[in-house]
Amino acid sequence: MISRQKMVFGNWKMNLNKNEAEILSKEINEGINASDVKVVVFPSFPYYDHVATIAQRFSVGVQNFYPTENGAFTGEVSVNQVKNLGAEFALVGHSERRSIFNETHSFLKKKVDAAINFGITPVFCCGEPFDIRNASEEYTYVLKQLEESLFHLDNKTIQQCIIAYEPVWAIGTGLTATIDQAEEMHSTIRKWIAEHYNQECADTISILYGGSCNAANAKELFSCPNVDGGLIGGASLKSDSFLSIIHSF
Repeated sequence: MISRQKMVFGNWKMNLNKNEAEILSKEINEGINASDVKVVVFPSFPYYDHVATIAQRFSVGVQNFYPTENGAFTGEVSVNQVKNLGAEFALVGHSERRSIFNETHSFLKKKVDAAINFGITPVFCCGEPFDIRNASEEYTYVLKQLEESLFHLDNKTIQQCIIAYEPVWAIGTGLTATIDQAEEMHSTIRKWIAEHYNQECADTISILYGGSCNAANAKELFSCPNVDGGLIGGASLKSDSFLSIIHSF
């Protein structure tokens, strides 16, 4: 039986002030008792260091970065600066970065490469909006995201990545993919990895589910053979719900 790392990641997005971030970090740190689950939180940039000083039983990642070392990019934070902070993980390709900030496949490819080059694990997000799902084109859509931005990596390098499948129609909507829908997409992504690389590679890479995963449905979602954990949004902003998800394994 294949045994991959169990993971629960919390994307705080543009939420919480410094005091709230401190309280939540302490509650998460004190509440984790599952040593076999990799827990990472992604706070807003201003509070990264503050959260990192509290983190003992979890890691801290970044929600974004600009894929060059330095330069005239006012308001951006470079991949070099992110590495200097000590970040081990970075979200790449989240649907909000794609839709609101117009991050293209080619730009996301640059971000993947930059993260890898600086020893940061890219958490590559992929997923389809409702109109694509409604037109039964979700597999073509997701495969293109992977092929254009991730599958250029060689066999060894892609194993340094984590994939997060997030059906866009289920993010912040209260809708969640059914167990069958989640497992079918996750198993298909793993099949594509095997086709592009090999089965051993496919069996190694963790694939997380994101999209209204919460304390009520996490255990069932995580029971799917190809779902290795979750990228949690709103439910990561409260320690009781986030810890419940972590312990649902």
